[in-house]
Order: sequence, then C-alpha cells, then structure tokens
Amino acid sequence: MTNEDVLECFREAGALLEGHFILSSGRRSPVFLQKALVFSQPELAARLCNALAERVREKFGKIDVVAGPAVGGIIPGYELARQLGCRSIFAERVEGELQFRRGFSIAEGERILIAEDIVTTGLSFRETVVALSKLPGEVVGGSCVIDRSNGKADVGCELVALAQVDFPDYAPDELPDELKDVPAVKPGSRGLA
Repeated sequence: MTNEDVLECFREAGALLEGHFILSSGRRSPVFLQKALVFSQPELAARLCNALAERVREKFGKIDVVAGPAVGGIIPGYELARQLGCRSIFAERVEGELQFRRGFSIAEGERILIAEDIVTTGLSFRETVVALSKLPGEVVGGSCVIDRSNGKADVGCELVALAQVDFPDYAPDELPDELKDVPAVKPGSRGLA
C-alpha cells in the first residue's frame, strides 16, 4: 500500500479535511486527518491494519502484545493485534501520566509493539514507551498508520509507518496569510475534560 493508497482511504471516509486546524500539539495546519472517521469503518480499518501488519512482520518478526495509548491507539491497536494474531492492550491517562490499568499485564520476555493511529510530534508514543518501561517484556518497536512528521518525530523507538506525509504545520504566532483569516477548529481529543 502506497502513501497515496492510504490517503485515498482517508478521502473515502471523508477524513482528509482542509481548513484551519489546531493540532494536538497546539500547532496549526491547513490539513487534518480525522482518523476517527476511518476507524469507524471496520472494512477500512482492516484494510489499513492488514497492510501495516505485513510491514510489522517484515521489520520486527513475531509480536506477542500490541500496546497503544488511549484514545488514538485503541482501535488501530486492536485491529493490528487481530491481524498479527496477538493480544491488544491500551494505556490510559491517570493524573497526567499514561498507565496500563484494567488488569492488563505483560509477561517477562513478551515482545511488545506500540501502535498509534497518527504520529505528529511523537509525544503519546514517547509516553507509551515510558509506561511500558515499568512493565516486563521488550518493546521491539512501534507502528502507525500515518507518520505526519515524515520521519522527523522522536517516538522513543524504531517506527514502521504505513504512510509518511509532510503536511505543513505552524506555530500559532507564525501563521501564513492564507490561514490568518480562517477560524481555527480543534477536532482532536487531547486535552478534552
């Protein structure tokens, strides 16, 4: 599956949006990937995660546990685990820190893959690496459907992306003229009460 094939899945779901968006990082962009629309469609989620599972197997071999951050990593993590034939768990934010709760456990020696939907700055990924460092098992790497940083984000481990894109993003005080007069919207979930 090529970058364009992945973006076509987002277009098919009405999930490749154009306008003025406030990203989870606080930065601004004329493009937003509303991944919830893609992952609300099981056929699209399966198609994307099947292709990602092939790349994960090639790069990392056998995986025992797929772990992702809530909210963005839950559905792609589950579907990726289904494709890889392993368990899926997710971390939740507790008092500002990602933790694995709900009886989720990892055994000594289990090979862990981190899964995320979209990587922009890598913050959620790095926080998941920290949460997993408190548990037994070995983080062998990470995966995402789209790496919006085009390989530039520090995710704290080796990353396999189904697609890499380089959509522009800006600091709020450095907006280009074409975005300055367009009202900004924040469609993401980070920071919701």
